[in-house]
Amino acid sequence: MTLYDFLSGAVVLGFVTCALFFMRFWKRTREGLFLAFGLAFFLFGLGQTMLTVANIPTEERGSIYLIRLVAYLLILTAIVRQNRARV
Repeated sequence: MTLYDFLSGAVVLGFVTCALFFMRFWKRTREGLFLAFGLAFFLFGLGQTMLTVANIPTEERGSIYLIRLVAYLLILTAIVRQNRARV
């Protein structure tokens, strides 16, 4: 086990903690923005876990980064929907 593996685990723990934090607020308010942030942080954690566990060479990691793209698009879509609902 290397320092990189340890720190990647800490990053995943942070992502999952944030996901649970937002899910708790979504459960209380049923607001879609909290759900989107919770799912996005879960996807960030999943992507980081896959990068660490799979031990894929740097050149072939592009497909795993699509998970991050989906998470960012989820956040962006939720923010736009939230702002359009107020107009």
